[in-house]
Amino acid sequence: MPKTPAPKNPAEKKAAAPLQARDKLAFLLSLVPWLMEHDGVSVADAAAHFGVPADQIRDAVNLIAVSGVPGETDSYQHEDLFDINWDAFEERDEIVLTNLVAIDDSPRFSAREAAALIAGLQYLSSLPENADRDSIVTLMNKLSRGASATPSQVSVEGGVTDAALASTLALIRQSVDSGLQLELDYLTSAGERERRRVDPLRVESFDDDWYLRGWCHLREAVRTFRLDRISNAIITDAPIEHHADDVRLPDRLFESSPKDLEVTIEVAASAMPLIADYIPDGAVSTETGGRIRTTLRVSHYHGLKRLLASMPGVATVVAPKSARDAVAEWAAAGAARYR
Repeated sequence: MPKTPAPKNPAEKKAAAPLQARDKLAFLLSLVPWLMEHDGVSVADAAAHFGVPADQIRDAVNLIAVSGVPGETDSYQHEDLFDINWDAFEERDEIVLTNLVAIDDSPRFSAREAAALIAGLQYLSSLPENADRDSIVTLMNKLSRGASATPSQVSVEGGVTDAALASTLALIRQSVDSGLQLELDYLTSAGERERRRVDPLRVESFDDDWYLRGWCHLREAVRTFRLDRISNAIITDAPIEHHADDVRLPDRLFESSPKDLEVTIEVAASAMPLIADYIPDGAVSTETGGRIRTTLRVSHYHGLKRLLASMPGVATVVAPKSARDAVAEWAAAGAARYR
């Protein structure tokens, strides 16, 4: 039979208001997993962690010791209840769980599943906007401990293999960590090079390209910068004025502008998701023979060429004539290089 511990430290006069049943259950659901992760913790440390009196911790531990799940006989046997090291609890005011019920039988990630999740978290931790990397590391450790078997060792470096892009990405991360603005040369889609001052907000990948979304102080708005068009980037002495939590980032990576060019194309229905970010709100799309005619908005025909190059044989420019001519000349020039 479980022992009933003697009261500890009569000088402790601080008493909490009695917990209601729902609050008591919520507290126990928080306390048990914490005790599982902190084996051999003192009552004082547990009380400090949860911000409650020590006697409330002792009462909770006594309740844990008579909690469990009935076995096949529909009655509680010893192995159906939680148990603790009563000697440690009574003599040293230390909590050590010696028998766990139901929790050990709960579904766990397989080693492969845990490794896949850890790889994804490593990727996220490499992105500049995820400044709270300690939380990600803590979560990865929990996944490792909670898996049904030891996950395979994995290492993910953020998905950037080009040395120049990796250097730019590292500089963006340093800018976010230091809280200082970036200054950079940017080659626009129109072929113009401009000096920009940017507060980095987020780094995203789209197909094989990487983009920085940040607050551009020249345009006084959120802008998207393709990393391979950034050069001569430096970290300034000016503090970042806009942070990701303060700025509403559009759901789409590419936002239209009144200066954008409208282009009508026909595309295979299966390729529509590839151009969804370029289709403006309210655009009319019609389907004929498995192909869809719709309207795109692009900042420059250079961007249109690049988009079509990623969809060979599935998209055709219909109008305007200037767009058809620009794409035809670009394709002819490319073909000529193979002759």
